[in-house]
Amino acid sequence: MATEQILDCPLDQVPEGPEFIEAAMRWHFSPETGSPYWLERAKTLGFDPREEVRTFDDLRRFPNVANELRDVRVEDLIPRGYGPDAEVVGVYESGGTTGPPKRVVVLRDWLERLMHRTEQDLQARGYPESGHWLSLGPTGPHVFGELVRWQAARRGGIRFTVDMDPRWVKRCIAEGRAEEAERYAEHLIDQSAYILETQDVRVLVTTPPLLTRLARRNALVDLINAKIAAISWGGAHMDPDTRYLLRTEVFPGVKLYGTYGSTMILGGLGERVTSPDEDIVIFDTFSPYITFSVVDQETGEVVRYGDRGQVVMHHVSKSFLLPNNLERDLATRVAPPPGQMGDSVAEVGPLPTFDNEPVIEGVY
Repeated sequence: MATEQILDCPLDQVPEGPEFIEAAMRWHFSPETGSPYWLERAKTLGFDPREEVRTFDDLRRFPNVANELRDVRVEDLIPRGYGPDAEVVGVYESGGTTGPPKRVVVLRDWLERLMHRTEQDLQARGYPESGHWLSLGPTGPHVFGELVRWQAARRGGIRFTVDMDPRWVKRCIAEGRAEEAERYAEHLIDQSAYILETQDVRVLVTTPPLLTRLARRNALVDLINAKIAAISWGGAHMDPDTRYLLRTEVFPGVKLYGTYGSTMILGGLGERVTSPDEDIVIFDTFSPYITFSVVDQETGEVVRYGDRGQVVMHHVSKSFLLPNNLERDLATRVAPPPGQMGDSVAEVGPLPTFDNEPVIEGVY
């Protein structure tokens, strides 16, 4: 099958892993179609991806180039194969947890593919078919808010937002100004209260630190239980005890689902639907486009199922390539469902330090 046929397959189809990876390598490393960034970077790799990268395991041959995305011209990240009319949805940045933010470019075709998968996930989890959404999370240069906007629109709703700058909270914490960070977080809750009180919101999307703050106000707990059908949390980790308390005692009638993702993989993934008796959050991948490995921090070797290690993320699509990105998260390696490349992950939490910098989650 031709390269573009594989990379542009219908949204409801999933290409075979090896065939897809080979097609992606031909696309991203051919002079006619590859991005200026990867065509130049290929000169330093020491191997030809078009000839030597054929499987999921071969993606680990790439160096981790995520830090280079802090200062690459965004035009150089767009594959030449799109021509002059590449439809750019936006340029988005990482949270800046470990230094200056990294930037990625999201093109329309990738967003449509991701939203098709997300819509299937929302349907499987019983999210309401209509009603508005409140996004109590970052917007601006963060892809978090953009994805929520598209999710709400595809289900016939309007996205309400709260003006939020998570980097300011992280800076306050790093500089020892905890009281200022506390006041800012409460300011965010105040803004969300006005929306919950006056609008017909059915879905709440937020981060665990902000969700626990909402839960401290009895009036807001009552509002959420009365109005909200589903809560989607992500952007920071949630420990099992907090999740159990929120799910069973604070918001017992509301569906509570986690998401796990990264700007560097251009998306997020909903938790696996499991029996209510299984109090564990597992995240499967959007294979072959978004895949994970869980590796030993010292050796870089994949750990055994059930063991903890550091998460490695790969994004491979027609519009963007970022393989072998070592993330700032620890997770338990879980066996994937049939047909998925790479690992599933559970019990995700942050490393204390990453790239010699302390990891500060703040509110996101």
